[in-house]
Parts: sequence; C-alpha cells; structure tokens
Amino acid sequence: MEKNKSSSPDFSVRDFFKRFPDDEACLEHIFNVRFGARHVCRACGVESTFHRMSDRRAFACAACGDHVYPTAGTIFQDTRTPLQVWFYAIYLFVTTRHGVSGKELQRQLGVTYKTAWRIGHKIREQMDKHDLKAMLQGHVEIDEAYIGGKRPGKRGRGAAGKTIVMGFKQRGGRLVTEIVPDVKLKTLRAETLKTVDAGATVSTDELYSYSLLKGEGYTHVAVKHGAKQWTIYDAETDTMHHTNHVESFWRHFKHSIRGTHVSISQRHMRKYLDEFTFRANHRGEVNLMFDRLVAAF
Repeated sequence: MEKNKSSSPDFSVRDFFKRFPDDEACLEHIFNVRFGARHVCRACGVESTFHRMSDRRAFACAACGDHVYPTAGTIFQDTRTPLQVWFYAIYLFVTTRHGVSGKELQRQLGVTYKTAWRIGHKIREQMDKHDLKAMLQGHVEIDEAYIGGKRPGKRGRGAAGKTIVMGFKQRGGRLVTEIVPDVKLKTLRAETLKTVDAGATVSTDELYSYSLLKGEGYTHVAVKHGAKQWTIYDAETDTMHHTNHVESFWRHFKHSIRGTHVSISQRHMRKYLDEFTFRANHRGEVNLMFDRLVAAF
C-alpha cells in the first residue's frame, strides 16, 4: 500500500533564503510591495519602470530620473539592522503557530536581546494594520476570557490581576478581539454594537450581561455551560449554537503564552492579542501575511 507523503510547507526556510539571499533582494521586495515594479511616477506623471541606483537605497524613474526611496517613512528607514534580519524575523512570526519569544529571536537572528525584543514588538504593532475592519455578520460567537498569571483568591470571572479580553468570531469569517475593563452589561453592549451588525445571529454563554442582545435586534441564544450544556440545535433555522470556535482561540492563546512567553504584561497585551488574531484570520496564507507585514512597515 502506498504511504501518504507529507506535504512541503508553502514557504519553507530554504524558500526564504532563496527568495531573500541578501539586503538587495529585500529592498527590491519592499519597493515592489509598496509601489509596484511599474507605476505612475509622482514627479512626471508617466507610468514608468524604475531601476535600482547603485550608490543609495533608491530607485530612479526611467522617464525623468526622480528618486524613490522604498524604506522612507518606514521602520526600515534608519535601522542599522540588516533588512534580511528584519525579513527573517517577520518570516518567523508568520510561520509559527505559538509565537516567537524575545530569547528565541535573539538566538535565531544573532542579535542582542534588546534588539530582538524591539524587533518583535515592532512586528506585533503592525499586525493590526491593513486588515479588513468591516462589521461581522451572519452567525457570530461571542466569549470573554481572563488572561494573566496565577493569582491567589477567586478563580474565573472576577479573578484579581487578570486582563479581560473579549472575542467575536464570525462563522466562516473573521475573528475580532478586544480588551475590556469589565464584563458589565454596558461594556459588553458597547463592544457588541460596534463589532457585530444588527440582525446577526449571536451565540454566547449564559453570562447575564449578554441578555441585552435580543433587545438590540440580534437573534441571541445562550448556551448554559454551568448546566453542562455545550450546544443547542435550533431545528427551525437549522442552526447549531455554541461558542466552540472562539473558545478554541482563547485556549490556544493561553497555552501559547504559557509555553512561549511564560507570561505577558497588561501593558503589552494588545500587541500579543493582535499578533495571534492576525494569524488566526490568515491561517494558511503565509505569503499574504508576510507581504502585508512588509507593506505595513
């Protein structure tokens, strides 16, 4: 019987270094992603090709000679870190499932920990840019989670020292995550109204604050986890209500933080949340994620 062969990754380490063997290849890629190999020149207005200048990080218009600096206005502009190092750091972020710690970046890139830490956070800051911001529609799961280290005292909702995060997952669509100060009715109502289109079907757990949703025009069904109820089937609309998808994201996020970073501070929670949300929304689109991050810088 023929054995199944494992498939090769779409963007392997070998592919990366073949595609970006040096800083010149990285600079050309930045130019193509930001402007296009052929585009309308800002100086002469002619759709032209651009050729690389030998004495500076610039490309010149074939029609008028105007200079275009691909790294101008980006984090790459005055960096002393080689472009290939930046690109490889971005590559690690988009190909990993559990994130990349500062110490791992230090080892992989061969830079100081201070440089690795800075590069990691600059990449995370870009992961919320250039993503679609449209309202979620159709069937949306909503669930909140408490993120943070172990604290003595009360467990679960109300645990001291935790960061409260709220997730919205459109079935077959995007994930949106937010940091919220509490789980009071007023807070959850405001977050839901700005994220989910009126008229959507919404599945949540039995938290009382979600009771507001029917009054706001949503078709709302609450699954009672406290009563060991995990799914509800609505035969009339042929709809299965549960919060499994958004809960799965929270489990993965928590496990990854513990396994990769050990813990993260509340100050930087937004960056890590954006990082994992970005990967969740573009799973399987490694090349797209890579180019979007390069363009975002």
